[in-house]
Amino acid sequence: MFQRWSTKKSPRPVAGLLFMLALAVTFMVLYDERSIHHDNTNREQDLKETSTLTSFVHPNLPSRNDLEVLDRFSRCNSTNEYSGKKMEWVDHLCSGQGSDFVAAKENICDVFSGKWVFDNSSSYPLHKESDCPYMSEQLACEKYGRPDLEYQHWRWQPHPPCNLKRWNVTEMWEMLRGKRMMFVGDSLNRGQWFVSYSLLSHDYNATVEFLWAPFLVESNSDDPVYRKLVERIIRPDSVLKHVAMWQHADILIFNTYLWWRRPVKIQWSSREKGSCKEVKGAEGMEMAMNTWAHWISSNVDPNKKRLFFVTMSREWNPGSEGNCYGEKKPIEEESYWGSGSDIPTMRMVERVLRRLGPKVSVLSITQLSDYRKDGHPSVYRKFWEPLNDERLKNPASYADCNHWCVPGVPDVWNQLLFHFL
Repeated sequence: MFQRWSTKKSPRPVAGLLFMLALAVTFMVLYDERSIHHDNTNREQDLKETSTLTSFVHPNLPSRNDLEVLDRFSRCNSTNEYSGKKMEWVDHLCSGQGSDFVAAKENICDVFSGKWVFDNSSSYPLHKESDCPYMSEQLACEKYGRPDLEYQHWRWQPHPPCNLKRWNVTEMWEMLRGKRMMFVGDSLNRGQWFVSYSLLSHDYNATVEFLWAPFLVESNSDDPVYRKLVERIIRPDSVLKHVAMWQHADILIFNTYLWWRRPVKIQWSSREKGSCKEVKGAEGMEMAMNTWAHWISSNVDPNKKRLFFVTMSREWNPGSEGNCYGEKKPIEEESYWGSGSDIPTMRMVERVLRRLGPKVSVLSITQLSDYRKDGHPSVYRKFWEPLNDERLKNPASYADCNHWCVPGVPDVWNQLLFHFL
């Protein structure tokens, strides 16, 4: 999935009208990888450049054109037990530099530590749901009948003496002038992307884009429409397909987690076609993170490109804690960590990111999002599959406690991004 939002000043009203029409079409169409916005010359150059990259697992990785395409029609002809072999990568940082874990926070202030404050002033929320005409239907809680709107008025307040930088749309656009900013990942990152264009309303020569890549590495679930497959297959040693689309962006915001919550099947780039091994989601995610990190370590100059990684946000777990259905207020216990927060996975991600040092800044949104059990769509969203009477009688059974209402929690994620840009 490749969606783009680009704005340029238009000298004439007619040109502006035509631009808005083109903009609407851009948002409504789902692009596949062959529809990348570069012209054909740049597209060929992208593929030429990425085909020269090699995998740290298989030094003789075939060129892009020689690799079997992983798509929704891919199948595993055979599945074998995974040997448990660990994947490692050699970073290209100077000795000792990798210990500098950049958690996107200042030396004094940790803006990720704080509390949610109710703010019903005229300046909050930062935008209205109606300001997002192309917003995903699964985030439009007010449109789909949520009766309480207090979830829109909670503002994140770091502990004193820290403060979150006040949102300024003009300043944000000035930082983006002449640049490309791209969100890469799953539906949670897509939600943050939706918020970004809701908050940005001025005309500048800038592009804000989203790339559907839920595993970061190549997979058979990279089609934005036909993505929910029973058999999820990944190529854990290659990001070449996605690199062709993200490598020329000036600012990249990555995330991945939701799609790793169940086992996946892996196909190595050099293995026989259709031969797979099954691994637990956590194992697959570690492989993918290492492959992604290897590309960054080998190819990214932090003086020329800004990279961010957004940590996980999970559902308010429906176990002993209940369900997000009917929740109207955040959790006030400041030391709270939801049971949906996978601590071992968080530690694994931290280990990988620590080795990348200053090349990647981390937006640590997990705990501050955990507090917001009231911020999920619950039943107030469009459901793509028909709901039967049995489920309708039990709202908690189908409540969406993964995604987030907009405006709401994702607005703060973008404020944090703005704070560190």
